[in-house]
Amino acid sequence: MMLIGCLLLTNQLVSYLSVAVYFIKPSYQQINQLIARQVKLLFVDGVDVGREHLTMVDALNAKVRDDAMQFYNQKDARQAGIERATYYGFLSSQMSEYLGGEAEVRIAQGEEFEIWIRPPQAPSIWIKVPLAGLNEKNLSPLTLYLMVIGALSVAGGWWFARQQNRPLRRLQKAATAVSRGDYPDPLPLSGSTEIVEVTNTFNQMSHGMKQLEQDRALLMAGISHDLRTPLTRIRLASEMMVEEDQYLKDGIVHDIEDMDAIINQFISYIRQDQEGTREPEQINELINDVIQAESNREGIIESDLSDCPAVPMQGIAIKRILSNLVENAYRYGNGWVKISSQYNGKVLGFSVEDNGPGIDEKQIPKLFEPFTQGDTARGSVGSGLGLAIIKRIVDRHQGKVILTNRSEGGLHAQVWLPLE
Repeated sequence: MMLIGCLLLTNQLVSYLSVAVYFIKPSYQQINQLIARQVKLLFVDGVDVGREHLTMVDALNAKVRDDAMQFYNQKDARQAGIERATYYGFLSSQMSEYLGGEAEVRIAQGEEFEIWIRPPQAPSIWIKVPLAGLNEKNLSPLTLYLMVIGALSVAGGWWFARQQNRPLRRLQKAATAVSRGDYPDPLPLSGSTEIVEVTNTFNQMSHGMKQLEQDRALLMAGISHDLRTPLTRIRLASEMMVEEDQYLKDGIVHDIEDMDAIINQFISYIRQDQEGTREPEQINELINDVIQAESNREGIIESDLSDCPAVPMQGIAIKRILSNLVENAYRYGNGWVKISSQYNGKVLGFSVEDNGPGIDEKQIPKLFEPFTQGDTARGSVGSGLGLAIIKRIVDRHQGKVILTNRSEGGLHAQVWLPLE
């Protein structure tokens, strides 16, 4: 847009200078030449200054009996506005050449267009020549033309830039959606050739990623589904074990429950928590629901809730974050869990703390990757999908999750969500 504007401005300046040099200036020179001929004729026969006309000014005004020319001495010329007139060097040089001596030409633009001349034949006299039809208050055709062409050119440049940027804005929004896991419909192919090629390539990439994600989800869902059948048979077989093998039965049931929990995490990771729409939810109510659901556990669960507004979110997904964080806190902590909520006027937050051994600071950035377990100090239990699921849900809400070690010992998981 700036480049187009600079080019149009340059074009307007060149057009204006061309018109001024090749049209306006010759016209002024022609008018100046005609006035010079009239002034020269005035002094050809001389000026009769006698008793009837005491001064040369009176004699000249009497000789020219119309308003085509008016003559003034220095004092009267100042009163008539000679000081407001602008000196023109090239007209003065031309007038001097025509009149055979040093002359001065000034032009005043007011209610009337006036040309002032001081002829070499009478250096103490000013001649004023009013030109009817030339008035600065009237918008000249040249100025009107330049204004209209300039306005239309700027409007055309703005429309052109907007049309070129529209496909890029669509592409930007679509790329942002893909980064969040949403795959939009193919974008329309419009714009310049290069933009059309980029858009077409993006459509192909988006389609390929969507197909790959569907295949991966189908594969993992099939594996998870098929694993439940043998697990169910193993559970039924364990129920038929004799009482003397109770210790074996308890171990098998515990292993089945762990495997079932891992399968549930696989399913949650596949779904990416895309179900449901965002509706205003009160985070404190979700926290209280999770605390009530976890109240049967052994240990202490505390809460420190601030006054927080209702914010659009996927309530089920946010509750899953809280449940996963609390599950990790109980699993790796020493029986103490604290849930807090925060609101600073710009973002809404909640956190979960435990009093376990914590995590090595170098391993924290890797914990959000799927199937990654960096908690060797806290014991390796589970599939390594819990924090990955949390990260996906938070990203879909355009928020952020931060893990830090508490100075008192244990892990502090902080989640921030935008208000809109």
